[in-house]
Amino acid sequence: MIRINELETKKIKDLEKKYPFILSFFENNKLDVKGYEEYTFQEYLNHFTQEDIEEWAIDIQKMKLDLEVYINQMLEFLGLDKDKVDSITILAGKDKYGNQENFDKLIINKSEIVSIVGPTGSGKSRVLADIEWVANKDTPTERVILINDKLPDKTIRFSTSNKLVAQLSQNMNFVMDLTVKEFLELHAESRMIDNKEEIIKKIIEAANELAGEKFNLDTPITGLSGGQSRALMIADTAILSTSPIVLIDEIENAGIDRKRALNLLVSEEKIVLMATHDPSLALMADKRIIIKNGGIYKIIETNSEEKSILKDLEKMDQIINEMRTKLRKGEILKKK
Repeated sequence: MIRINELETKKIKDLEKKYPFILSFFENNKLDVKGYEEYTFQEYLNHFTQEDIEEWAIDIQKMKLDLEVYINQMLEFLGLDKDKVDSITILAGKDKYGNQENFDKLIINKSEIVSIVGPTGSGKSRVLADIEWVANKDTPTERVILINDKLPDKTIRFSTSNKLVAQLSQNMNFVMDLTVKEFLELHAESRMIDNKEEIIKKIIEAANELAGEKFNLDTPITGLSGGQSRALMIADTAILSTSPIVLIDEIENAGIDRKRALNLLVSEEKIVLMATHDPSLALMADKRIIIKNGGIYKIIETNSEEKSILKDLEKMDQIINEMRTKLRKGEILKKK
């Protein structure tokens, strides 16, 4: 959030770099700042003569207030005004029988991956929903979610444009008649990204590293397979989305390189939680939450022995993927 003192102390060129959308404010208010980039906004306003002020009805103080309001509204709209999320904390609630959950609190730091495991219908998705809605004893589990060890502001909880969380579901269906490039351009433009072409190129390259079958910028998004759609959205979320928390509901059958997908997300300093039945995905996480009867029954740190088992599972996955590729090509499988 910007304050007036920042407008009074920062140079216009620095404000433009940090808030590129202020160029629209200058244009709409007929403020020609060309040649004044080394000035602060206060110094720029001070250059007007008394005659200018009277002729153009300039109110110096109101102009500063208007710019402050404009920047803060744009930050809210773009989801860029949220404080950096270093951690989220889950405070214990109750299971579906009203019993207290078997932990006091769980702290998850940025760049950490946490898996959520349990039988179908046990309440895995409920954990994700509590985090998405930043629960405060107002969901069936009565859990409390803290952001940076504090109760979040109500505007975060109840905003219809909450950008704190990005959620990736198992089924990704596009209905817009756009190419991949047009889709990414729309998202980049909504974020007012300067280096749009560079970012789009980075996203498509990352998506193709995740997808089993390559696609390009001219591919219609309605023509993408399930795996391609999922790969595109994961790459887009990791690289372009400002959401610091990513919730994933079962990506084991999405037809993507799961390990690369998770590494991409955490490399962008996201907090990642995923509900899964897949042992490989569960062991890729730093810790896992065990769900039983709708409540968090146990929290397990992934140990060195399990990481060793993960390597064996990855070798099995590689063999299965190679067989899948051969089957798709019409080859006959043979024992080695």
